[in-house]
Amino acid sequence: MIVAIDGPAGAGKGTLARRLAAAFNLAYLDTGALYRAVGVAVLDAGGNPADPAAAESAARNLGLDLLDSPRLRTEAAGDAASQVAAVPGVRAALLEFQRQFAHHPPSPCVGAVLDGRDIGTVVCPEARLKLFVTASAEERARRRTLELRGKGIAAIQDRVLADMLARDERDRDRKVAPLAPANDAVVLDTTDMDADMVFDRAAALVRNAATPA
Repeated sequence: MIVAIDGPAGAGKGTLARRLAAAFNLAYLDTGALYRAVGVAVLDAGGNPADPAAAESAARNLGLDLLDSPRLRTEAAGDAASQVAAVPGVRAALLEFQRQFAHHPPSPCVGAVLDGRDIGTVVCPEARLKLFVTASAEERARRRTLELRGKGIAAIQDRVLADMLARDERDRDRKVAPLAPANDAVVLDTTDMDADMVFDRAAALVRNAATPA
């Protein structure tokens, strides 16, 4: 059972993916963390995330211990992730890891749920269920600002919104795996929904997908 969850930053896909994983005994992979880790690695080395050579080198030498770093949740890491994700060599380096995780989840999990930008379109187009979680840019910026402030990170909502809009544009317009719902994805607009409402809707879709035809 593979559940693919895609969508822009701040739409709530990570929160949803974690809850579905816990509820249905699925392994969870935040694929965005992989790209964030690559971006942070490039920055730590004094490089430019938009430099294809630096980004690909960081991806191929990525230490997975970086995935647990709180620095991955900063806006700088998110911006760097969006830049390295547009590099074909980076995507190729991380693609096999994601597919192996999806098809061979750690025991005793009965499947996997992955969230990112291109899970349903590129990483796991064969996923049993594909969700595209979105919300208005203003609502996503409000949520992300509250999240950052809750972690003690100073954040100005207008600046978060501007960064988010720029990232959205890069993700949509990149030539390699642009951000877009798969043709057979269920779109969940969470602008006017709280986390419980989103979970209830998605859980019903998972149960339906898991039922043999």
